[in-house]
Amino acid sequence: MSTVPLITVDKVNKHFGEAHVLRDVSTHFNAGEVAVIIGASGSGKSTLLRTLNRLEKHDSGRIVVDGIEVTDDHKQLDKLRAEVGMVFQQFNLFPHLTVLENVMLAPRRVRKTPREEAEKKARELIERVGLRDHMHKHPFALSGGQQQRVAIARALAMQPRVMLFDEPTSALDPEMVKEVLDVMKQLAKSGMTMIVVTHEMGFAREVGDRILFFDQGRIAQDAPPDAFFGAQQNERIRAFIGQIAH
Repeated sequence: MSTVPLITVDKVNKHFGEAHVLRDVSTHFNAGEVAVIIGASGSGKSTLLRTLNRLEKHDSGRIVVDGIEVTDDHKQLDKLRAEVGMVFQQFNLFPHLTVLENVMLAPRRVRKTPREEAEKKARELIERVGLRDHMHKHPFALSGGQQQRVAIARALAMQPRVMLFDEPTSALDPEMVKEVLDVMKQLAKSGMTMIVVTHEMGFAREVGDRILFFDQGRIAQDAPPDAFFGAQQNERIRAFIGQIAH
């Protein structure tokens, strides 16, 4: 792992009206690590994720991703968004395009990748997420779990340095959660830098290098999984883990 963090977050604040949702948040994420962010709804975890690629503007503080400061500068933003892949709760696939076309679209439009090259890469990625036989289907013909796997392939098609996952399994039926988590586990094993907001404690324990617990806009704890789930001293966190686990 590199000693220079891939992402640095320094004293970041964010308000939505009266609500102070991020309070002086400072942390960093290293290349090749899997950081899992957990916490109650409204604790600021998804907001932090969305500030990393400027889907939300932070009010103060600094965020630097792979040497690019996150600001409103359009050239910098284009560079930044090419480096940062994101997978949301909703799949946001284009309904009129096939799986293959959905995965090819961004490299063709944004990176100006030649068609043949984009298609070859897209086919590899679709195979990687286990959907080779579904390449020419439209999203409506797929299950929710399959659509989310297409969304992961689509984000990977831009060859990002880091992948952000915002509760990627929360909109899925329980039997589809595993197939998406399995793809994410494979991705983690391949060395991809990942920041994952999730309620899936099994995934956090098994795959995370670090667990960050958000509480009322602050990072209340940042610890390796063994320490976080094993000898947890913080009563608030113990109660949260107990609730989620049932």
